[in-house]
Amino acid sequence: MYRDILIPTDGSDASVTALDHGMEIASSMGATVHLLHVVDVATEMSAASVGDIADDLTEALDEEAKEALNQAEQMADEARVTSERAVLEGFPEDAIHQYSTDNGIGLVVVGQSEDSTLTEQLFGSTTEDVLESVTTSVLVARE
Repeated sequence: MYRDILIPTDGSDASVTALDHGMEIASSMGATVHLLHVVDVATEMSAASVGDIADDLTEALDEEAKEALNQAEQMADEARVTSERAVLEGFPEDAIHQYSTDNGIGLVVVGQSEDSTLTEQLFGSTTEDVLESVTTSVLVARE
């Protein structure tokens, strides 16, 4: 049913839960998982206004992306699932939507944390934004 499954990851517990679910589905269907890390442009813009800290933050964000994708790729290898990895910059929901559209994704698997921050309570979570923005099926994996 699904040939290509997108699993955005940031290394959080919620994204690891999504990876578990996505790998199980991909394994049973012989699908390829697309592992995506989005460097949130809002975080970068905040750092840029601070000046010298921007270079350090950019380096830290690049390292975070590498670690999250390495962990996800290891999970795919252990599940014997074919994987592709990508890093995009932007607002997460926009990048996930664009990647999904550009790559013919049939299912997006996203994690949702049980702990919501004040920002998420006021403005909504990335998971909710993804649900509203993508045009394909979405599985929300809760911790």
